[in-house]
Amino acid sequence: MATTALPPDADADIARVTEALAMITPRWNVRILLALSGPSLRYSELAAKVSWLQNGQLHPKLTALCDAGLVERTEHTARHVTYGHTERATALLPILPMIVTWAEEHLEKAERPLAAIEQIEDSLTLLTRRHAAAILWVLKSREEVSGRVLARIVMPSSDWTNIYPPLRQLVADGLVDTEGNGQPYRLSAAGDGLGPVLGTLSAWCAGQPLAQAAHHPVWGQLQAKSAPRPWVSSPSRPAPTALSPARTTGAGPAWHSRDLFSHAATSRPKAALPAGGPRR
Repeated sequence: MATTALPPDADADIARVTEALAMITPRWNVRILLALSGPSLRYSELAAKVSWLQNGQLHPKLTALCDAGLVERTEHTARHVTYGHTERATALLPILPMIVTWAEEHLEKAERPLAAIEQIEDSLTLLTRRHAAAILWVLKSREEVSGRVLARIVMPSSDWTNIYPPLRQLVADGLVDTEGNGQPYRLSAAGDGLGPVLGTLSAWCAGQPLAQAAHHPVWGQLQAKSAPRPWVSSPSRPAPTALSPARTTGAGPAWHSRDLFSHAATSRPKAALPAGGPRR
């Protein structure tokens, strides 16, 4: 059933990406996936790799990731059970360095260096704001839209003023810009820079090769300012061999346990102008 007033293909695309982000964004999920990026592990071995999780926290997380089709539970014997990536989870990993690259370019510098995994978690949180994916899709395709028109597209069955809380949040997050009350909305440089990430997520959700992101009808439009750049926040961290087929050719970088906590300079999104709203 359609949730926006966009064409069915676009509506389904947004719904898939929104659902995928909801699967991987919850706290610790990406860390668990990265911990499983090597050989399959027994529960105790995995628990040792994510030792910051308290007793009882890992099992429900693993169950949810198995239900989402990202982790595979293999019962060799009654006393020998292992957990490992599914092919779907393996295909997801090359998108993670792309998120770090976006964060380094578009998020404000932190008072303290942040690990790459923290950059990923912070960025995913921004993308899972309520109605965020649909709003970003519309602004990318239409460039500049009033709040009322945006509401008719994104939430056609709701009162149009309900668009303003999520819009204000995206402005505060630095992904959307506006000149002020009653003025139209448009993507900020940071929001526009999400193109490779969202396009690749769309391809992954649809079960397509990640290179298909370059042909996405909305996010496949390449921007001159989006040229590939190396990770420069930590001299000791090796540069990835490839960010993703959406930006470069070749396979994505391999993730190792040391990459989980390697530091990178970034924090919260850049400040933006206050969001517009209905005139009172």
